[in-house]
Amino acid sequence: MRGLKDKVIIVTGAAQGIGEATALRLGEEGVTVVCADRNLDGAKATAEKIAAAGGRAIAVQIEVTSRDSWNAVTGQVTAELGGIDGLVNNAGVTRDRSLMKMTDDDWDTAVDVNLKGPWLGCQITIPHMQARGGGAIVNLSSDARWGAFGQSNYSSAKSGLVGLTRTVAIEHARHKIRVNAVAPGVVKTPMVMAVPEDVRKGWMTSVPMKREAEPSEIASVIAFLLSDDASYVTGQVVGINGGSAI
Repeated sequence: MRGLKDKVIIVTGAAQGIGEATALRLGEEGVTVVCADRNLDGAKATAEKIAAAGGRAIAVQIEVTSRDSWNAVTGQVTAELGGIDGLVNNAGVTRDRSLMKMTDDDWDTAVDVNLKGPWLGCQITIPHMQARGGGAIVNLSSDARWGAFGQSNYSSAKSGLVGLTRTVAIEHARHKIRVNAVAPGVVKTPMVMAVPEDVRKGWMTSVPMKREAEPSEIASVIAFLLSDDASYVTGQVVGINGGSAI
């Protein structure tokens, strides 16, 4: 894809799932990938896979809900790699319970990681992108943004992320920074595969393609949105769901 080679892009939640697949795909495209995760060993494992394939990557530990952590990571990245050209806000968690059983901690954890984390990521990395003359951000929303049983916290965060994406896109288009989101449906990630098989089969009844997505299929769209091939795309939400939300 055009315009990715030699860019420096941070991917949060890079230790597994969509984050790992995205980091690997960007490495294939010649990106210098910053594999960021609270699980440093997992981030290192992803970075090592990129290096083994001939790419360039570093691993950093991050707590996406912490401003201090974001500042430390961006400081390290700019010192070691010279700047920041892009960001993938992928790190996420679920704390599923029905409304009447959900605790304050369930709500706060899901909203902080899934919404506050990307907000901090955008706010702290954008000045670095401005210094490079522009950049691109991709946020990870979800089909759950439409609402899902037992996910009032997660659904609220993922729909809020759409508003964040569009607002930041409007505010920073003048700085040549594009901001988009992808909204995956059911993806074969560790988080999803931990759900009982009979429940996952039930989900497939609403998916015309009758299968889960591979993480690599999400990664390909993210790479496109970060690339110059998407140079006139900003403020958009791309559904990657096998037709479940047409």
